[in-house]
Amino acid sequence: MTDDLRFTVLGSASPYPRAGNPCSGYLVEGAGTRLWLDAGSGTLGALRAHIRLDELDGIWISHLHADHCSDLLTAYYGLLYADVELAAPVPLFGPPGIADRLAGFLTNGPRRSPVEDAFQVVEVRDHHRALVGGLALTSRAVAHGMPAFGVRVETEGGASLTYSGDTAPCEALTALADDCTVLLCEADYARTPQAGTEAVHHTPEQAGASAAVAGAQRLVVTHIGPSLDPEEAVTRAGTRYDGPAEYAAPGRTFGVTGQAGKPRP
Repeated sequence: MTDDLRFTVLGSASPYPRAGNPCSGYLVEGAGTRLWLDAGSGTLGALRAHIRLDELDGIWISHLHADHCSDLLTAYYGLLYADVELAAPVPLFGPPGIADRLAGFLTNGPRRSPVEDAFQVVEVRDHHRALVGGLALTSRAVAHGMPAFGVRVETEGGASLTYSGDTAPCEALTALADDCTVLLCEADYARTPQAGTEAVHHTPEQAGASAAVAGAQRLVVTHIGPSLDPEEAVTRAGTRYDGPAEYAAPGRTFGVTGQAGKPRP
């Protein structure tokens, strides 16, 4: 099995799309497998520039805020009622309750919309592990004030991508990212919240610190808040992290290569 892994940024805006930049979404490809990682507003159109919906091997959703999952609604219609030949429902990994949440939006009459006809729903939990084609996925519950998860995607050859989803700095994320090839970490906050206010995101400095604690080989900051300049966010992350740091610019593809190392946490 090849150790090649790459991800394409479909969008990295927060909390709503910007001109030319959808919300959170990534196409992860490796080991003959294609995974849609988060389906934020506007990412379906960007995804279709690369693959058809029926070419997906799976979808993984970090949490149920609209800027990470709303394009599942239009994907549902595309999978069932458009130009897609669906041999079987697409595996959909997401937080508990994701199927009923989708059905609540999609149902327009007395009969519940058949979400399961489009998606083979798997509810993730802390330390959840799954194989999607040639990719191994490990999910961890993270600190976002609601059910939310980060994920580590690995090839058999040792390439590893850890995606934070949305979270405040937490031990679960740094454990998940331990010695990973790339940490794709959100940096939404321009500044640390005031004392007494619950933190649910990273600042750029905290993204750098999480990468340093995890021993990540490379940091890519994403989910940049509207009051932050992306290049400033990269610079600020670099004050806490000595490795290479970059911005998840929409449309960019990042290669992820690595050697077999530590086992998944």
